[in-house]
Amino acid sequence: MKWIKTLASYALIFTIIYTVVNYWRAPTSVPLSQVSTLETSTTLGISPAVLQQSHQTPVLVYFWATWCGVCSITSGNVQAISQTHPVQTIAIQSGTADEVHQFMKNHGYDFAVVHDMDGRIFDAWQGQVTPSFVIIKDGQVVQRFTGIAPLWSLKVRLWWAMI
Repeated sequence: MKWIKTLASYALIFTIIYTVVNYWRAPTSVPLSQVSTLETSTTLGISPAVLQQSHQTPVLVYFWATWCGVCSITSGNVQAISQTHPVQTIAIQSGTADEVHQFMKNHGYDFAVVHDMDGRIFDAWQGQVTPSFVIIKDGQVVQRFTGIAPLWSLKVRLWWAMI
């Protein structure tokens, strides 16, 4: 019985530390209300159409890279989610547009992607690590997180954003 209390204590401490670090590393909530011009939407990687779509259902924004090891685990889950939910992805410093599209083709990914060759979009969001995620609902950032995202976790987060 004592070991259960010890295990529960460690799990609680881990969860608190993980949540704090995750929140600190996640992309910043930028003022998306400014995404009305081509310049702003290009800078932030989010089009006015994506923001409009967020008024019907939450939109998952996924910052990833071809060179990111954790992204190789998570991108398959994003691909699965993209079949039922709107997804906008941003490939960070992953080579030329042709190289990114070839990478996606080789891995069976067909989600929407913005090519962030020099990392300016990720910098505009003040992102720190890949993979990073943002969920937009009603034109506002409602969730932001980083790291491995199992499919069930993405589904729960999108569901949570709807309520």
